[in-house]
Amino acid sequence: MDMVTLMAIGLLTGATTVLFGFGGGFVAVPVVVWADAALGSAAVPVATATSALVMVVNAAFATAVTPRPVLLALRGSGALLPLLAAGACAGAYASRLAPPDLARWAFVAYTALTALDLLLRPGFLRAASGPGAEPERAPRPLPAGAGAPIGAVAAFLGVGGSVMTVPALRRAGHPMRVATALANPLTLAVALPAVAVSLAGSPPPAATASGTGLVGLVDPYAAGALLLGALPVIAVLRRRPPRIPDRVHACAYLGLLALVALAMVLTGP
Repeated sequence: MDMVTLMAIGLLTGATTVLFGFGGGFVAVPVVVWADAALGSAAVPVATATSALVMVVNAAFATAVTPRPVLLALRGSGALLPLLAAGACAGAYASRLAPPDLARWAFVAYTALTALDLLLRPGFLRAASGPGAEPERAPRPLPAGAGAPIGAVAAFLGVGGSVMTVPALRRAGHPMRVATALANPLTLAVALPAVAVSLAGSPPPAATASGTGLVGLVDPYAAGALLLGALPVIAVLRRRPPRIPDRVHACAYLGLLALVALAMVLTGP
């Protein structure tokens, strides 16, 4: 895949970072699997590692340009961040030991099940209603105990955690605009330790045989091209955010989850 194509896809990762809090992970994993198809089964761990690096840079930049009043909604989540990081370390190490096909199909299964959950269970697309429904409450922080499992699953799959944190923040009472913005600093807590583990790893034998220049498990060529496309988009969309109705925003998030799961199925051998 050439530089221009990767940069064009990077534009999409930038848009998903701002609009959906993905940090680029859900787009980057299938794209890097496609770009590094010559690595065979080793393409999946390389894709998750490269995705983590892209997410660190995208999420850090998006967090830096997010208005401070929005970030203040994370008050009371101090214990959540170190637990996210600890879980991410465990998940990143597990991804190095797991069979590549397991990571790929776990990615597909998780995104598909999450999409179904968001579609069928009240609280994301629609508010709970009926006699047993809770009254509306002020937004509340995520429970700290969720940090370790979210971090572990996110790092193992290379998705940054937004697929779990955005729905959780939404159900905690935040509108989509705020939930997706808060997903970026939470993604940063997950992706930083995952990148450290990935850079310290040894390139797979297939990379040496094919001449792919990896740094640890990271493909710097693919990561750099994706970031060149993503960062300008993040800067523009943070300064001039589009006005999207909350329900439309939630539906678009759900549709993108389904699309990425399908893309991962189609990019595999």
